[in-house]
Amino acid sequence: MKFHFEFDIKRAPKRIQHPQKLMLMGSCFTENIGEKLRRHKFEVLENPNGILFNPVSVAEAIDSYLTQPVFTEADIFLHNETWHSWKHHSRFSGITADDCLQKINTAITDAHQYLKHADHLMITLGSAWLYTLTDAAPQAIPGSVAANNHKAPASWFRKRLMTAAEAKVLLGNMISRLLTFNPQLQIIFTISPVRHLREGVVENNRSKAVLIQAVHELVEDVEQLYYFPAYELVIDDLRDYRFYAEDLVHPNYHATQYVWEKFTDACMTEDTIQLMKEISELNLAFQHKPFNPATQQHQQFLAASARKAQLLQEKYPFIDLAKELAYFTGSAD
Repeated sequence: MKFHFEFDIKRAPKRIQHPQKLMLMGSCFTENIGEKLRRHKFEVLENPNGILFNPVSVAEAIDSYLTQPVFTEADIFLHNETWHSWKHHSRFSGITADDCLQKINTAITDAHQYLKHADHLMITLGSAWLYTLTDAAPQAIPGSVAANNHKAPASWFRKRLMTAAEAKVLLGNMISRLLTFNPQLQIIFTISPVRHLREGVVENNRSKAVLIQAVHELVEDVEQLYYFPAYELVIDDLRDYRFYAEDLVHPNYHATQYVWEKFTDACMTEDTIQLMKEISELNLAFQHKPFNPATQQHQQFLAASARKAQLLQEKYPFIDLAKELAYFTGSAD
């Protein structure tokens, strides 16, 4: 018996390898994939503005990485005794204006340099609903889009749904600027399988439909774009609430792991997948917690693991196993 519907996934035209640089942007699902990439020793820069859900905030963030504006106190606001930016996640907020601005401007500079040499940019869009700022919002241009509400009063916002045509034009212009800045960049689009039920069930589906329509039209037109069906894998392949967390909104570990396995198969070379398996074995050894660290058996285990790590580091000098080697050899701080 078949308990879920599997479908074929088109392979990425340019597949990911360890020596390459990856940037990830978008919803919280992006961070799940980013954590797995880092664990497998890929070089990753993730969400330089923090988590972003809508296409406007993603496009504005990318434009800032290209043009490197300097944020000043005029670009941030004080709310609940904390300084915030309407363009950034709350992890960039600060108790002082200087603290907030330093984090924002450092992230922009770092993202500019990283994106200039990046090989792959993965963008995960979460929602086509926009929260635009009203006259009541401090330090805001009325009608501009908030990337994060920072628990501000509802009177500071108006809500509207983007159209597919609007999203396509916005993202198309962003892609054009990106490929002018870095002509070698491969852009991977995904739609987040996280359900935005705060908007309502029907409204969530309308939103996802806008994103899917816009992205697919762009992928058909631009050679350097690729669509990975993370949304479809959870919604149509797994299609069961047992693959969601208790909130019935976020995919759970099993769903995320399933999507990750499909992602590696579609987007990575065979050599890369083999190297990932060897790194996974080292990760298991690194995470091993012995009952008695002083036993000879454990010391032999550490010595054998150190040899494996050393050989792997010598064979693949572009991966960083310094932390693991320090642990296995007893030289960690």
